[in-house]
Amino acid sequence: MGGGRRAEPGEAEPRGRRHLIPSRRVQAADTGRPRTRGQFPGQGWQASRPRWPCYQSPKSPHECRPRESWVARPWLVQGWELHMPPLLQRLQQATKMMSRRKVLLLVLGCGAVSLLIHQGAQLSWYPKLFPASCPPPRASPVRPKHLTVAFLKTHKTAGTTVQNILFRFAERHNLTVALPHPSCEHQFCYPRNFSGRFVHPATRPPHVLASHLRFDRQELARLMPPGTIYVTILREPAAMFESLFSYYNQYCPAFRRVPNASLEAFLRQPEAYYRAGEHFAMFAHNTLAYDLGGDNERGPDSTYLASLIRQVEEVFSLVMIAEYFDESLVLLRRLLAWDLDDVLYAKLNARAAGSRLALPAALARAARAWNALDAGLYAHFNASFWRRVARAGRGCVEREARELRAARERLLRRCFGERPALRPAAQIRTRQLQPWQPSRKVAILGYDLPRGGAGAATDACLKLAMPEVQYSSYLLRKQKRRGGARPRPEPAPAPEDPPPRPIRALPRAAPGA
Repeated sequence: MGGGRRAEPGEAEPRGRRHLIPSRRVQAADTGRPRTRGQFPGQGWQASRPRWPCYQSPKSPHECRPRESWVARPWLVQGWELHMPPLLQRLQQATKMMSRRKVLLLVLGCGAVSLLIHQGAQLSWYPKLFPASCPPPRASPVRPKHLTVAFLKTHKTAGTTVQNILFRFAERHNLTVALPHPSCEHQFCYPRNFSGRFVHPATRPPHVLASHLRFDRQELARLMPPGTIYVTILREPAAMFESLFSYYNQYCPAFRRVPNASLEAFLRQPEAYYRAGEHFAMFAHNTLAYDLGGDNERGPDSTYLASLIRQVEEVFSLVMIAEYFDESLVLLRRLLAWDLDDVLYAKLNARAAGSRLALPAALARAARAWNALDAGLYAHFNASFWRRVARAGRGCVEREARELRAARERLLRRCFGERPALRPAAQIRTRQLQPWQPSRKVAILGYDLPRGGAGAATDACLKLAMPEVQYSSYLLRKQKRRGGARPRPEPAPAPEDPPPRPIRALPRAAPGA
């Protein structure tokens, strides 16, 4: 039984002739009568049964569907089965094994994958599944570089490195940098609220401000030109407090009271050592809140914290995060329309590994609890930082951060040799690159230039690794010469409101990163 010609006696009937495909067109013409030779056009058909042949499935050979009409496959009806192309044979076998439900699921799956490929760039997890790609540039013209920037340099947050980036940018573009009055040393009379009187007259009106100060919105608005972009940087409070305790241990009275300079002892009972209002007391309690102009003595008051956050958000266009420094620089570069080369850096004011204190999880929790305002600020702005990264395209930001790291490594090798490494101050021959050491217990590292260097490239490398104090003094001398000012001692601020001299209690330091 099957389609095509009738088998002769002794001849084996071709395999698979009974595998026919139904056709509604033929089914409509079926009368149910047995067919004889010639009734099926172009085929020699002789029914061997009194009824129309049924389809017998290979999976159910005993099942027969009566009164069904089928259009024979040409290669079966004409005896072509042995000459079927291999690709069609495999396709036939696959079709037999696949139900309509499986086909539907396959089509839906392919459609879903296609949709994800085209729309995945908008999803936060897209960079982890597909190659990172930046969104296409907009049709709007390229923005010129923004030249007026005020950076609130917070303490122990990698701020010295950001300051160096801004100093070098200002010098390359012949911009004026606001620098402290000599009576204030290298900080704007910190810890007092900032005042324009603390700015050296040879550095006014400025384009860039990047030295330590306590934030005062009205005073900065009077000093900086309209359109100035304000940025700052925060660090995880527990890690920041460990750095403050280590760096200022010899200068903050609350830290000096602790027996054996034990961070654990201080955090176990901070009220026993801390005195509000003491000299440099802000280094021992909510330092971030103090630097931002807030009241660091306030407890974990959610209402006050929300108010402080609103004040910061109203002024600062970008709050960077020290733990994600390269990603922060990518956002800064985009905000200011700068080039990648404008934000290359060398790590400055870094402590040696032996100067870092152990910070187990329990101590980290205690440090965050003691600095609850700082912890609240960091939690909020860390979350807003990643929302901003998502809006910029996380894959694009991560790709730019990788490019920044690669370019930075090339620059460091070009400046400091094939194996650039931070080294102790005693091993640095170039005096201009020797970092200040806060105490014998804390070692601050720096870079040194290789022997025999000279020329413009060497000068650029020198500025790349120059500590804060040396660079501030260099810029002040340069700007005074440019402005025609004579290098003479500057008069102190008005006697009725003289600035305090708290920094005199410290050696010439470079607190920052």
